[in-house]
Amino acid sequence: MSRLNSMMRRLAAQAEGLEWGTTMVDSLEGDFLDMGLGNGRTYDHIREIAPNRRIWVIDRALNCHASCVPPEQDFLQGEAEEMLRKMASDGTKVAMAHYDFGFGDKDKDVAEAARLSAFIKEIMLPGGVLVSGQPLVGFEQVRGPTTVAPERYYFYRT
Repeated sequence: MSRLNSMMRRLAAQAEGLEWGTTMVDSLEGDFLDMGLGNGRTYDHIREIAPNRRIWVIDRALNCHASCVPPEQDFLQGEAEEMLRKMASDGTKVAMAHYDFGFGDKDKDVAEAARLSAFIKEIMLPGGVLVSGQPLVGFEQVRGPTTVAPERYYFYRT
């Protein structure tokens, strides 16, 4: 499979997973979290499918498209562990989170996701949903949308 085809499949899985996750937490009160803003495409999609939710965003730097800049009070700039600890200490509760941190090295990305899982768990509501590009630990893995091939994207309930 070409890298272009792989990217298209990943982005389709991401969008379908986020839409699925949003419906799964419809009855939960709580915020949403996008971990890894990048250029802002995913954040923009979450804004569209969950217009009535507060959407927190964590990233090391604000380098997104101008149309995708989150409100200043919702953007947590810095290292993920520190920002997740801050959210936990502030009492933030998240109904749905999207994990998309990465270095571009699969082994390093998987290790980082495993390391951050415990910090993510601290802010998730019971019954919440995680949609992730990397495997996470300490959560119940569930079958996401049937249109997404297993292991293309990861889905969890808390």
